[in-house]
Amino acid sequence: MEETQRQKKVGGVLQADLADVLQRAASDGGMQGVLISVTKVRVTTDLSVAKAYLSVFPEDKGPELLAGIRSNQPLIRKELAARTRHQLRKMPELMFYIDDTLAYLDKIDQQLKGADNPIAHPELLDKRKKI
Repeated sequence: MEETQRQKKVGGVLQADLADVLQRAASDGGMQGVLISVTKVRVTTDLSVAKAYLSVFPEDKGPELLAGIRSNQPLIRKELAARTRHQLRKMPELMFYIDDTLAYLDKIDQQLKGADNPIAHPELLDKRKKI
């Protein structure tokens, strides 16, 4: 089902404010040199849950950073509620996920450029599993 205009607007507002909150928290928390970007925020139709997808550079800091974000979720939610108090009546519950799309695309690009090109060597491709 496609997102409504309201869902897109709320997602956009949360994405912008969440990126600022997380980047500031990472720099204040001693994680200098870590870049956090919020790639997408999807909000449910009743606006009660927001799923935030985060891209972290360098990638090896992702799981550690995600664990820290999830443990500080109530504080992050409170900060976002204060920032969006004139735009949202109720702050949605936040759920955080690592967005590995860029790493996946980079892996495909490296495979196509390298010796393990699946187009030239189809035996490298995983066989499809029947469901």
